[in-house]
Amino acid sequence: MQLKVPASPNADETMMLRAVEPAATGRADPRSGTAPDGSGRGRSRRRRKAPRASALSRLPAAPPGLTRLVTRLASDARRLRPRYPHADRAGWRRWAPSWRQWLGAALAFTGLSVVLLGSAYAATDIPENLNSYATQQDNVYFWSDGTPMARTGWVRRQAMPLDDIPEDVRDAVLAAENASFYSDPGISLSGLARALWRTVGQGDTQGGSTITQQYVKNVYLSQDRSVGRKFTEAMLALKLDNQMSKDDILEGYLNTSWFGRGTYGIQRAAQAYYGKDVGDLDVSEAAFLASLLKGAGLYDPALSEANHDRAVERWSWILDRMAETGTLSKAERARYTKFPEPLKRAPGFDTGKQSDYLVELAARYTKKAAHLPDKEFDFGGFQIYTTFDRKQESALTEAVAEARKQARRTDAAKAKSLHFGASSVATDGRILAVHGGPDHRTQGYNESNATTVPAGSAFLPFVYAAALENGVHKTRDGAATEVTPQTLYDGDDGIAVRTPEGPYWDRGGKQVTSHNDGKKSYGRIGLGRALALSVNTPFMQLGMDTGLDQVRDTAQRAGLLPSSFGPQVPAMSLGSATPSAIRMASGYATFAAAGKHVEPYSVSRITRNGSGIALTKPASRRAVKASVAAAVQSALTDAFRTARPGADPAATVAGKAGTTQNDTAAWYVGTAHSVSTAVVAYRIDLGKSLEPLPLKGIAGSPGNSVPYRIWSGARGIG
Repeated sequence: MQLKVPASPNADETMMLRAVEPAATGRADPRSGTAPDGSGRGRSRRRRKAPRASALSRLPAAPPGLTRLVTRLASDARRLRPRYPHADRAGWRRWAPSWRQWLGAALAFTGLSVVLLGSAYAATDIPENLNSYATQQDNVYFWSDGTPMARTGWVRRQAMPLDDIPEDVRDAVLAAENASFYSDPGISLSGLARALWRTVGQGDTQGGSTITQQYVKNVYLSQDRSVGRKFTEAMLALKLDNQMSKDDILEGYLNTSWFGRGTYGIQRAAQAYYGKDVGDLDVSEAAFLASLLKGAGLYDPALSEANHDRAVERWSWILDRMAETGTLSKAERARYTKFPEPLKRAPGFDTGKQSDYLVELAARYTKKAAHLPDKEFDFGGFQIYTTFDRKQESALTEAVAEARKQARRTDAAKAKSLHFGASSVATDGRILAVHGGPDHRTQGYNESNATTVPAGSAFLPFVYAAALENGVHKTRDGAATEVTPQTLYDGDDGIAVRTPEGPYWDRGGKQVTSHNDGKKSYGRIGLGRALALSVNTPFMQLGMDTGLDQVRDTAQRAGLLPSSFGPQVPAMSLGSATPSAIRMASGYATFAAAGKHVEPYSVSRITRNGSGIALTKPASRRAVKASVAAAVQSALTDAFRTARPGADPAATVAGKAGTTQNDTAAWYVGTAHSVSTAVVAYRIDLGKSLEPLPLKGIAGSPGNSVPYRIWSGARGIG
């Protein structure tokens, strides 16, 4: 074949197409297209570039072994590299990865997962502070006989040491929730997978959690439902399982779990459903409580018939499960065939009425005597055993309630502003009962502890005791003269009060005089007899002769607080001080206790989750000499018998009424059977003023006063 080309002076008109000979080597001239030998054969070949050096060849020389390893890995990588479509396969297989590729991807995923999980585990720290709500507890108050009185706090929870939770109860919970608890690492992979599927695919997170995970959720995490929270829960559970003992985790779980009926923890659950402590549960009852962990709203039989059916079914399953795991023998399992019906409703506390006044006193005393800051006390977990006597409290409450009814019948308008404060204190300082008001929910302040009205003539025994203890001074610098119950003083009404220098004048330039009730005069009268008849005038002068500082000091040693005293003027002897009913009862108790005083207290013992708390208990101290106390008590006994001639002569009762010259308060204070009780009645219209109003007969007459009727009803004395 001939190939025609354009005319050229350097080429023939025609040429033959020839094949390149193998021997033809050398490069053509790039400008002329001719070979080095001058022929034009170079024009018929495409120009080639020299091969580029590989990356490995450009690296510095490496050891032979490393070079071979890199070469081998590169070769394996090329084989794993997808080549699509596969020329040696047919159909869909042409597009499917090879087994080597699947294996490589699986290994890579596993390695990456291990690295990520390891990093997450290393980065996870157990929080130092627990979820405050998960560990907050209630404070429980008990009567003096040990029965529950009241509880306070938003959360009904009382933590219990694991040793105090019976093994049967623990086994029931493990059988119901996590039989492999003591052998698992804190998480269940199959459970996590189920939980993840439910979270992503079905929108809930139920199931899949070990006890460790549930405990982590209770005390460290929120209750939101998300994959992120579930992952954090698993990491914390793994780490917690390595840092805490299984027993500690189980104890925490049993004390923080929700059991319904407003309760957290197995102890409160036992009380709410069976009215007993957890230590008194049997296996059957424990199995029912364990069923509540799956959802109290679904298994509390009191909520619905369907709940009852579910509860019976799960209770039976848990007992069967215990038999399967070996924690309950088949013979024992066969004994429990009847469902242990729980209480229809949780036992309640009579709160809002008098018990709240008692709680208020006990809480205040607890924090002071146990040196507990408010924050720690409010965090809960305390069991407070009070000194309050249930029977005496009921008797005092009933006596006041009857007095209120009678006052409404007598004068409904005045009865609206009538108030009663009362307290019973034992000679050893225990506060046995108080009346704080009609209802704590409507009247928050405690009338038994209020310093609202003056003591009036109920204060006279303290003046008498001060004189017997210290003697009197008729001259400014003279020695003290001894005073006895037979010492005579002027008992007439309207006599002037005198000092060693002459009559006593007030700041307004007016001579001070004293008056008796009804302005009655008694002439010269012995001090013991004057106290028995409640004659005021001798004691106003006696206070001046003894020294008002001595009177005040004696009253304070006997139990009255310094804050209840006002100016140190002659009127102080007639009861210008405003002690509370508790303090008046405590002061009279000192005389009944042979002159020894114990500060009134309302709590005898405190524990926190079963462990004792140190409590500063008031000690007995000498307030007045025993002979002085005996003389005062004898005069008070005469006062009671004079006012109540028909009383049982064998009864060891001492007491007297107290009135004020402006008729703003009526008292009765007395002791019977080593218990001193003080009752005060007064009027205040809280909507208008805090100033006391005149009683105007609503509190009865001095011979038949309402405070005495309350006192006698509370003490069981006719």
